[in-house]
Amino acid sequence: MVASNNWALILGASRGLGWATAQQLATQGYNLLLVHRDPRASLANFQEGLEQMPSEAIIRTFNKDATRSESIAALISNFKEILPEGASIGVMIHAIAKGHVKPLAESESLTATDMAITLEAMASSLMDWTQQLHRAKMFAKDTRIISFTSEGSHKAWKHYAAVGTAKAALEAITRSIALEFAPHGIRANCIQAGVVDTASLRRIPNVDQILKYAASRSPFKRITTPEDVAQVAGLLCRPEAAWINGAVIPVDGGAHIQ
Repeated sequence: MVASNNWALILGASRGLGWATAQQLATQGYNLLLVHRDPRASLANFQEGLEQMPSEAIIRTFNKDATRSESIAALISNFKEILPEGASIGVMIHAIAKGHVKPLAESESLTATDMAITLEAMASSLMDWTQQLHRAKMFAKDTRIISFTSEGSHKAWKHYAAVGTAKAALEAITRSIALEFAPHGIRANCIQAGVVDTASLRRIPNVDQILKYAASRSPFKRITTPEDVAQVAGLLCRPEAAWINGAVIPVDGGAHIQ
């Protein structure tokens, strides 16, 4: 059981992999700092979900931008005010899915600005959060940092250039965090999730074909669920996983092997 003063920070917490991982970590005894960015119209669903969390979990939510350096600094100041004395952040989950899905060779194509926005949100923000929390001395002595990547980091998919580039950068940043922050007790890993039916995926053209192909490719003949991924994230947060560091771990039921 996790100590009551140990907290998990989830970036991109209101849906998809971030939300499923928040639920998983709450069942493992973590208190939660949930950072999300949602319009007022979708907040009711988020609040309804919070009511289903384990009653013993302390949960604090922040509907704020988690991608820009100045926003990160402001959120960390809020955390310092909220967390009880002696509390620390033992887990950070990076599940931000803010980016551009556009073609390269058509009208209304991807621009350099689109690429920069995607890279900041889905890759370099991981570095920024890690550095700022470390400087603020908010990490626990044994901290797990987990982010979510995809096969698009090393395979070309139509309209996925910006996100695929960001995923490749995310993996590189994770390896550097794993190396340079290890002396401070930080372990950093990426989960390479299989195809998950999320709102982000639905923005990709021919999504129904992608889902059908993903299911046929899997040895278990189904796509990956958010809960599949969240359970592995939970395993990586356990003491027994302390020697896993700097890895990109496929969580797709074996789809990547064929």
